[in-house]
Amino acid sequence: MDISVYRPGELSGTERAAWSTMQSQAHLLGTPQLANPFLAPEFALAVGRCRRGVRIAVIREDGEPAAFLPFQRSPLGVGRAIGLGVSDAQGLVHRPGFQWDSRELLHACGLSVLEFDHLVEGQKPFESAPMRSFASPVIDVDQGYAAYLAWLLENSPKFSRRTLSKERKLGRDVGPVRYVHDERDPAVLRRLLGWKSAQYRRTGRSDRFAHPWIVQLVDQLFHTRTASFAGLLSVLYAGDRPVAAHFGIRSERVLSCWFPAYDPAYAKFSPGLVLHLRMAEGAAARGLAYIDLGRGNKEYKDCLKTRELSVSEGWVSRPHPVALWQRAHRVPVRALRNTVVSRPELFAPADRLLKRMGRIRSGG
Repeated sequence: MDISVYRPGELSGTERAAWSTMQSQAHLLGTPQLANPFLAPEFALAVGRCRRGVRIAVIREDGEPAAFLPFQRSPLGVGRAIGLGVSDAQGLVHRPGFQWDSRELLHACGLSVLEFDHLVEGQKPFESAPMRSFASPVIDVDQGYAAYLAWLLENSPKFSRRTLSKERKLGRDVGPVRYVHDERDPAVLRRLLGWKSAQYRRTGRSDRFAHPWIVQLVDQLFHTRTASFAGLLSVLYAGDRPVAAHFGIRSERVLSCWFPAYDPAYAKFSPGLVLHLRMAEGAAARGLAYIDLGRGNKEYKDCLKTRELSVSEGWVSRPHPVALWQRAHRVPVRALRNTVVSRPELFAPADRLLKRMGRIRSGG
């Protein structure tokens, strides 16, 4: 393999165009999972502006780019998928049928180990290492919103009718309901981040927006707009007041659900659920194929989804002392977390404890 490794700013316009073309044609060439916006060059470049150690491996065949692997590298040669912890799709973007040797790739990248937590399907050379798979539910809208709503009314009738009823009640009690699919007001984005931070604290979770680099990344992506990629702020208004919002990123065919939140003052109207239905309508109107709701077991995802993708978590490594140390350090922690999340009898009490701690932390 002919492998070169670059800093994000060193990638040429020709190489970026080749990367984007691979994504735009992925659904036609049997690799639809590669169309996810988290695998786009724009996302990798944005992370590179916010984090150190971001690199992009370009693999060439006959002098032409055949594959791209964005990653983050520590001084000790420990590699992490680009945006690990906030990215919902990771892997090597490649031409159809392209094969690679994972150990040779790691060696060329100066890595002893490379960690994933959302490795997309079809990455067979990486999957030779032990990986654990998780469901990532999606909403298909390629047949139009009317078709999706009809499917939803048939498969989740109580949920869909209740949500539509609450939308009507929101309009009667608060003000006319209005949806903006692509809101460009940065003040509304700041309000969303405030809601999301409060939600993290209220539920006892770590506040992602306490990390300046994540706030910077969201801001970078909000202002990123190309023909094949954009940061998308979608907002549900009642009257002139925003009551729910979502920020995510989209490619030509996929909208990745990332940071949804709502104003708790309007919780009885389920504005977050109403927002997701409006997002499906907006995505369908703009020709997208599906909304990726992201890995994680949530009741609302089970009600909204039409099917599931699969993402994997694990490591690929080559013989090296640092790789052994990394696995010994990380595997027990991830195994414990995944065991708790996957078993309802353990997750429910853990979730209650987190929420109780969140109320204490929030002064409730």
